[in-house]
Amino acid sequence: MAFLGMFGKKSEGGPLRKYADRVANKRAQAYDRWEAIQALIQVGSAEAVEGLLPRFTFYVEPSITDQEEKDLAFNGIVEAGAVALEPVSAFLRKAESISWPIKMLDKLMPQEIVVANLIDLLAGMHTEYERDPARKIQILTALSERKDARIGSGVVRFLEDANETVRFTAVAAVLSQDDAVTHVPQLIECLCVEESVRVRNRILEALASNATTTTPHEERVRPRLTAGYSLDKTGVPRKKP
Repeated sequence: MAFLGMFGKKSEGGPLRKYADRVANKRAQAYDRWEAIQALIQVGSAEAVEGLLPRFTFYVEPSITDQEEKDLAFNGIVEAGAVALEPVSAFLRKAESISWPIKMLDKLMPQEIVVANLIDLLAGMHTEYERDPARKIQILTALSERKDARIGSGVVRFLEDANETVRFTAVAAVLSQDDAVTHVPQLIECLCVEESVRVRNRILEALASNATTTTPHEERVRPRLTAGYSLDKTGVPRKKP
């Protein structure tokens, strides 16, 4: 595996590589992986952290064993401190599932830097169709759970994403921010062209809750109202009693 190259020629075939191989081997005996995880934790270097990270790329039975191994590796990575930042950040950029590396970074660095990392990842993503947008959805979900002045601007373009779940999650991320009002024009535009009922409902709920007028877009908004909503005389969406 590519990460083993970090160990260099001197350690090739040595203990670090041996332990890293065991940690990354889904078919290894559970007690062998457990001992390898403990050994890498004791080393505590950036290379050791790199060797622990592949454990978060697969699942083993039984589920309790899987969770215990991941918890052990997670705690060891966090305990490694600053030396874990570079390998974890690199893992975040390439991992299919980013929930674990985000949790690690939350423990290792200030929130504003974690947000910067997530927004940077999003900046390299497009809004066109893709077979599996799971990473994009995970990032948007993580951002929707945080508050930062950069989030709204960083995610608003995904209101036009080809995937409905991405659009729904992007709406949630925009609306969770204190400056959500800044993006009302984009939210109304999304409402006007959106086919998904749940996306439109989420936007209408927010507009109604904040008494936000849709003027001068009433004629476009009216046909996009979902069941139970109407516009009052000021153009504000209202939930019918």
